[in-house]
Amino acid sequence: MHSSAEHLRRVRHMTGQALCEAGVTADVAENAQLVTSELIGNAVTCCGPFVPLVVEVVAEPVAVLVKVHDPDGEHLPDRAAAPLDDPDAESGRGLPLLDLLAPGWHTVITPVGKQIRCRVPYRRGGVRA
Repeated sequence: MHSSAEHLRRVRHMTGQALCEAGVTADVAENAQLVTSELIGNAVTCCGPFVPLVVEVVAEPVAVLVKVHDPDGEHLPDRAAAPLDDPDAESGRGLPLLDLLAPGWHTVITPVGKQIRCRVPYRRGGVRA
């Protein structure tokens, strides 16, 4: 995909639909959609609009795996972002949100950029039986 508002809407829709079809509950699918959107938004902020991105979302047995690859391997995410409860912050809540929804996320430098990898863990009732 390339980063655009239209493609972001499509990815969000496809993510939710595919995860629900895979048996993931709606609340976990929504968390995965939010994480995916945040990672795509960070890539757009870093690389600019219409940058080529590779987005993977996979339902695993205990978590949803989300990977977003962008072509900028030099600018890495900075965890010194604004706290979630900062009423004056106009941006910078994305990484704390990732820490909350996908603890343990990390960045991998690749030959063609970087990939942010994270897992949205299932909580009680995260998968339909």
